[in-house]
Amino acid sequence: MKEIDSIGIVSPQKWSFSSPLTLQNGCVLPQFELMVETYGTLNADKTNAVLICHALSGNHHIAGYHSSNDKHPGWWDNMVGPGKPVDTNRFFVVGLNNLGGCHGSTGPLSINPATGKAYGADFPMVTVKDWVKSQAMLADRFGIQQWAAVMGGSLGGMQALQWAIDQPQRLRHALIIASAPRLSTQNIAFNDVARQAILTDPDYCQGHYAQQQRIPRRGLRIARMMGHITYLAEDGLGKKFGRQMRQQNFQYDYNVEFEVESYLHYQGDKFADVFDANSYLLMTKALDYFDPARDYAGDLITAVSAIQAKILIASFSSDWRFSPRRSQELLDALVAANKPVQYIALQSAHGHDAFLMEDPDYQAAIRIYFNNIATELTQ
Repeated sequence: MKEIDSIGIVSPQKWSFSSPLTLQNGCVLPQFELMVETYGTLNADKTNAVLICHALSGNHHIAGYHSSNDKHPGWWDNMVGPGKPVDTNRFFVVGLNNLGGCHGSTGPLSINPATGKAYGADFPMVTVKDWVKSQAMLADRFGIQQWAAVMGGSLGGMQALQWAIDQPQRLRHALIIASAPRLSTQNIAFNDVARQAILTDPDYCQGHYAQQQRIPRRGLRIARMMGHITYLAEDGLGKKFGRQMRQQNFQYDYNVEFEVESYLHYQGDKFADVFDANSYLLMTKALDYFDPARDYAGDLITAVSAIQAKILIASFSSDWRFSPRRSQELLDALVAANKPVQYIALQSAHGHDAFLMEDPDYQAAIRIYFNNIATELTQ
């Protein structure tokens, strides 16, 4: 474990909610749990809290380590911690595993109180609006009336935007990074192909594989391999692997020969070991359904007109999954609605995954933004 500049050892906590949660589709969760991790100290007037929302495969473990044996810290450890851009010496940072997830919050692996068995495919569909509702309930439990900021990348950025629209008085800033106001047609298509890989796996068992002690590993592995390609930039992938081969000569078969194949197989296998297939299906559908303008006759300007938070939008030049053009679309709507917004267009060779990477310009921009938030809190 590397503790330099890290928050150190952290412990997640499970928060239980006995109040029913009515979902956007009309289904009701009679009770639910959220797995939560916090960093830093909440100040006396509870104004320094920052909510970080995770992307498709993320979870509550944002920074630090769970034990001294951990080889890798939380997924945004380069962004959150003492002296880091989101400085835990100044801010109280909250991360959670969303409803429908597979890392401790109520989801398909949880026991359905109506049957005494795992929900499996019976877990109701959840949306970004549902996550915001559950996160607002979590804020209430902390006694946080207003977040200093809500922040996220990709699907996490969509949650930050939904927060600003649905709960305008409950956040001062929204940081929307490598995201979009809705998915493109191409992105919806990618998600469907990934889901079909899982749904057609013989071990999927109509979503009740856990009861039969089976795992649709093949489908989940293929879904992740395909998804991972879309998170990377062609130039970055080419520079890393090129056409490098594992052996000097062609083998003339269908086994792994190119280094990029080996890399993707490794990523797929690793993901299939830690993520639940039903959660993957749910998360991709939440991505597909996200479209705040839909509630306003398709008018994004009207959709953002009630926003009171200040907005920071960041995009990355090589991100073709959530391209800068999509960030510009949101920027244009916010400007047309006369909302305070800043836009940072960053150069990067890391594709969509750039929002997770170490990058001096990117991290400097976030640091400056949070320094300004900290200054606001003292005024």
